[in-house]
This record gives sequence, C-alpha cells and structure tokens, in this order.
Amino acid sequence: MYETTPARKRGVLTETPPKDSPLGEADSPKVFLFMPIISPYYVSFLKQLRKLVPGLQIFVSTPMEPNRDWKPEWSDLPVTVQKCWSYETKWRHNQGFIEKIWRHIPYDSLPLLIRQQPDVVISSQLGFRTLQAAIYRKLFPKSRLIIWTGLSEHTESGFTGWRILQRKALLRACDAVSANGVSGMNYLLGLGVPREKIFFLPYHAAIAAHLRLALKREPAVARRFLYVGQLIARKGLAPFLTVLSGWLSKHPGEECEFWIAGDGPLRGELEKFPAPPQLRLRFLGSVAYEKLSELYAQGGIYVFPTLADEWGVVVNEAMAAGLPVLGSIYSQAVEELVKEGLTGWTFRPDFPEEIYKALDRAMTTKQEQLDRMRSASRERIRLLAPECGAGCFLKAINFVRSSGKKRPLSEIVRA
Repeated sequence: MYETTPARKRGVLTETPPKDSPLGEADSPKVFLFMPIISPYYVSFLKQLRKLVPGLQIFVSTPMEPNRDWKPEWSDLPVTVQKCWSYETKWRHNQGFIEKIWRHIPYDSLPLLIRQQPDVVISSQLGFRTLQAAIYRKLFPKSRLIIWTGLSEHTESGFTGWRILQRKALLRACDAVSANGVSGMNYLLGLGVPREKIFFLPYHAAIAAHLRLALKREPAVARRFLYVGQLIARKGLAPFLTVLSGWLSKHPGEECEFWIAGDGPLRGELEKFPAPPQLRLRFLGSVAYEKLSELYAQGGIYVFPTLADEWGVVVNEAMAAGLPVLGSIYSQAVEELVKEGLTGWTFRPDFPEEIYKALDRAMTTKQEQLDRMRSASRERIRLLAPECGAGCFLKAINFVRSSGKKRPLSEIVRA
C-alpha cells in the first residue's frame, strides 16, 4: 500500500490563538517594521497588529514589485516608502528551476533608525535590510531586534559558504526570530538559533470572506481542479499536467476540468499543452485579489504542485473556502496543514509516481468523503486568522522587551 513521506510534528496550529493583551498608548513601545512590500493578504494582519501595538510604524522598500499584479493597498496603515535601490536577479534552485526575483537595498534604514531610535525593530528576511537593523541593535544596546523570516529547509537548500556565515552572524545579533513552520524552525536551529528565541508566525490570510462560502459543491464542480498563482516553472504545473494526462489516458472513462487563474511567462506554453480529450483546461488570467472568494467557490479541489514554496498562502485561502488540497510537500503550508485523506492528498512533485498515486486517490474519492474533507479543511485553517498572527508577533515583542528572559518550557512546546 502506498504511503506518503511521513510528516514531522506540526507546530503552527495551537488550540487557541495567543492571549497577550493589547499594549496601551502609554505602554506601547515604538516598533519599526521593515519589509519589502505589503502583499494584500498582509493588510488585515498588520491592521490587527497595530491595534495591539499602537506605536507600530511600517517601512516598505517599494510600493509593489514589477512581477506582481497586486495593487498597493495599505488602508489606513502608517506606511513609509523607503529610499531604495532595487534590481532583478535570478534564483537558481537545486530542483532545476531558475526564477527571476527582485532584491531591494533600502539604503536609508540605518540613518532613519539612528534618528528615530525605536525601541523594537522587526526586520524581514536575512539581507541588507536586516544588516542595518543589526548594526542599530549594536549601536543602541537598549533596543531590541526581531528578525521575521519566511523560509524552509527545502527553499534554502543549496545555500553554502559565505551566505551561511552571513546568516549566522545576523541571527546572532537578534533577540528573537520568527519561523513560519516546523521546517523553518529546524533550519534556524541548524544555524545555531536557540529554541527559546524562535516564535512561530505562519502565514495568516484574510480568510473571513472565504469562511462564509457554502461548503457544498454540486457533482459537476466537486472534482473541478483549481490553481491560483503565478505561471512560472517553480509552481510545477507542467510536470503535474503531464502526470494528470497520463492518468486520464489510463482511465478513458474519466474526465477532468482544470481552471488555472494567474499569469506569467509560462502561460503560452501551458495553453499549448497537448492535453488528452478528457482534460479541459481553462485559463482565466489574473484575478483581482478581492474576487478570489468568488473563484474559490467555483472550485472543487485545489491543486498546488509547487517545486519550492516556503509557505503558500493560497493553501490557507483554499482550505478556508472548503477545498481539499492536492499539493506538494515542498510547500510548508501543505506540509503543515494538509493531512492525508482528511484535508487533502500530498506528494513530492519530483517523483511522478507519487503525483500519480495522489491523483488517483483524489479522483477516486467518493462524493460523501469529499464533503467531509471540505468541512475538515475549513476547520483546520480557521485559527490562522489575522488576529492570531498579530498575537504571535505581540508575544515576540513582549519577549524581547523583557530582556530576552527565557520562556517557560511549556510555552515553547505549545508554540
């Protein structure tokens, strides 16, 4: 009997959201948060964080990156766009894909910090942005530094030499660091970060609208595949379609409808994919963020065959909408949230036989079981709302303000 790769102990979902109390105006520290951009799914989370920490100020490197089709929308958040040099580079992963990405060098961070002297600095990623925050932490010993990481062991595989040394040095300078899952935590532990300094901060999507969708799907929709995201090699759509076509060829009496929402350099190639007659591909193009709920309501099973994703917030959204997930464990969201046969089906995308067997399980699951899986998916993701994410950050802020006093073991285990 086929078994998926055993998942390690999951750590991002707790029974109840963090209970730290909001900080009053008088008690609120001056907290500066530095990040490259504000993705639409972060807006609700950041608004909740500012309710808890009134002294929060947010600094972004750029309003939006050129390879994103999101519109900059910050609501009433206190956001400042930094002076920044941005350039395009390439991410070469040992899975074989090469992806164009954007790097940002916000060169006014250190002068700004010295001038404003915040109590706590939260800096995302492990690059030049955080280097300046670490220098400020050294110059002003009473300040505190939290590094907000988004990574997993899989996404970071292949980094060696000076990059590892650089990361170790930055992490030694911080008072706390966030991990978005068990894999991210294991990576940080491998770089020498003490366990008591690591806080879980999984991606928290704005899922309220998705939770209001009906769970029931008509038979014609129940097995309709849906994908939302960039059409790039890293997302693994071409290998998945190849295996799906093979499965349909061996099951000539079966049909599959696959809706693909998004755009990117591979769209033309995917549109020309030699699909068998039973496979009906529908390319929807880019869908506005505020329209995603309507799209999820028309899907039956969410497909996420990524070759490397440190999380994958679309998994949160799909599960909240009641879609079981047919996904790659090279997404930390799938690894953490999808339980085989209960909320979806998992595979390693570089093993075609695993894709095939996961597909077979999804395509042969009875309607009644799919209905139960929709309910289980929604319940699994319900806690990962923006309020929970803000509470996780507040815990880290309170921890570093208490001079890094060790957390009780029971709290570390619950995290």
